Amino acid sequence: MYDFNYTKPSSIPEAVKALGADMEAKALAGGQTFIPVLKQRLNKPSVIVDLSELGLKDVKADDKTVTIGAMSTHHQIESSPDVQRLVPGLAKMASLIGDTQVRHRGTMGGSLANNDPSACYPAAVLALGATVHTDRRSIAADDFFQGMFTTALEPGELITAIEFPRAEKSNYEKFRNPASRYAMVGVFVAKTAAGVRVAITGAGQNGVFRHTAMEEALSKDFSPDAITGITTPADGLNGDIHASPEYRAHLIGVMARRAVAAA
Repeated sequence: MYDFNYTKPSSIPEAVKALGADMEAKALAGGQTFIPVLKQRLNKPSVIVDLSELGLKDVKADDKTVTIGAMSTHHQIESSPDVQRLVPGLAKMASLIGDTQVRHRGTMGGSLANNDPSACYPAAVLALGATVHTDRRSIAADDFFQGMFTTALEPGELITAIEFPRAEKSNYEKFRNPASRYAMVGVFVAKTAAGVRVAITGAGQNGVFRHTAMEEALSKDFSPDAITGITTPADGLNGDIHASPEYRAHLIGVMARRAVAAA
C-alpha cells in the first residue's frame, strides 16, 4: 500500500466534509474491493474516510417498500425477515455473493457506488426500479447506473439508503465464476406494481442493463416459455478468458428462464 491518512467520522456531515476537503480522499465501506486495490497499489488516496461509524445499517419496511441502509452487509440482507418477505429475490441474491467472510463485511452501498460490471446488486436495483437515496438527493435506478464503474454520484456524495418496492414476484440467477464467484452472467427478474423488469449483470461491456424484449414478453405471460425464443445479440457483451460474448448471450437466456421458473 501507499501511505495515506485515515479518519473515521461519526456523522454523515462529518464524512461529507472530509471527502469534500480533498479531491484525492476515498470512502471506505466494507472494503471488499477497495482494500485489495490498495494492496495492489492501483489507487493512491491521500485520505481514507471510514464510513463504519455512520450507522446506516438498518432495514426498515412497511407493506409497500423495504429500505436498506447503505452500510447493511450482505449477511444482514439475506437474513432479514422483511427482505425475505417483501423482495425474496434480493435476499437470495445476497446469499450468493462471495463467501461467508465477504457476506459479513461487504455492503450494498459500497457495491452500488463502485458499480463493478460483474456485481450483483446493480441488477436488483435496476430490475426492481429501486431508488438510491444519498446525503443530498434521491436517484431513480434508471438514472443511477451510467456505465462501467460509473454512477450518477457526484464527488463527495454518499449513498445513505436504497428503497425497494414490494415485489409480487422476484428472483435472481447467476452463472458464477468458480474462483471469484462474481457473475459471469446474472439475471434478476421482477414483477412489481409498476410492471415487469429484467436486468442483466456480468455480461455487458458498459455494466448492468435492462432486457426490454424479455420484459415485453413476460408482461404478457410471466413464464419461462414466454422468453424461450428470445435471443440476445452478442454485440456489446463481454468476452474474456472465461467466456466469449456468444456464450454470455446464450447464458442470458438460460439464467433468465431459470429465474422466471423459480420466481
